[in-house]
Amino acid sequence: MLADMTEQPPPAAHDGAPGPAPRAPRRGLDRTGPFALGDKVQLADSKNRLHTITLKPGGQFHSHRGVLGHDQLIGAEDGVVVEDNHGTRYQALRPLYADYMLSMPRGAAIIYPKDSAQILMWGDIFPGARVLEAGVGSGGLTTALLRAVGAEGSVHSIERREDFAEVARENVETFFGGPHPSWQLSVGDFQELAPTLSPGEPAVDRVVLDMLAPWECVDAAAEVLVSGGVFLAYVATVTQLSRTAEALRAHGEFTEPDAWESFVRPWHLEGLAVRPKHRMNAHTGFLLTARRTAHGQQALTRATRPAPGSRDAEELDHPDNDGFGGSESEWGPQELGERGVAPRKLKRALRDIRQGRDR
Repeated sequence: MLADMTEQPPPAAHDGAPGPAPRAPRRGLDRTGPFALGDKVQLADSKNRLHTITLKPGGQFHSHRGVLGHDQLIGAEDGVVVEDNHGTRYQALRPLYADYMLSMPRGAAIIYPKDSAQILMWGDIFPGARVLEAGVGSGGLTTALLRAVGAEGSVHSIERREDFAEVARENVETFFGGPHPSWQLSVGDFQELAPTLSPGEPAVDRVVLDMLAPWECVDAAAEVLVSGGVFLAYVATVTQLSRTAEALRAHGEFTEPDAWESFVRPWHLEGLAVRPKHRMNAHTGFLLTARRTAHGQQALTRATRPAPGSRDAEELDHPDNDGFGGSESEWGPQELGERGVAPRKLKRALRDIRQGRDR
């Protein structure tokens, strides 16, 4: 179907007027080699200002400095330096995954590249893995998971909101140039859909959750994970972190959870002026992992010396500590101070994705 859409001839011109330029085929960003029609190209000037274009026959990139023809780039090597008609020079490179993730149109917030990299490593996402993801958001992490599992693996994403799922689908298909054969996207609740994947037997090697209340999904995740499989949750706050860890312990068939956050501090490099940059990507979220024990096997309890009062029932039940230590209260986005995503923002994201394919 995709090939039919991209290879249709242009409509006939009327009254001798020239017809529109043929539409460029949709090509994925996940490739190397010389630039070709339909490729996205990132142009960087001498001040590292970035502009992303999609190569079209006879297309032109206009800036306040001049005009650069797309034909100068078609067939050129990745990394070439080109000049516009006024002599402004640009370095032309195919965008990397991190570039695409940070700049792609979105509805829901994205997982930053630094966290995606940690998820792939500590979640042990290997070629051929069967991954169940929940909370697809804008599709940034889904793209990373699909690249990691390869052609032999699979990613099944579950998203509660149809509008978020639509944005994610468009972003993923834009990156890969069309529907990915290893990806399945479902709309619904994780707790309801996960057990239906393969009733009565483990169905996935890894479970990756990016959602408001991952502790509610521990039982369903345990049901579908293979013995030794990895449970990984990405959460924003310490209360979410605490409740998820306690839910894993309470289940009894997960190893002692590990949790951490990562900071990335870029550096300024210019001659003798070598110093940290003034801006950095600090806290974005917490990552928590645990391993599934053999089904029916209770996890070995780790011997610890808890801090005084950390397990005191009176302290755990105090209203000021709601959310910590396995609290039973219900949560909504308001508990995190989250603002809802306006429908017009999602419509704008979809418009930007679709228009960006032919820019």
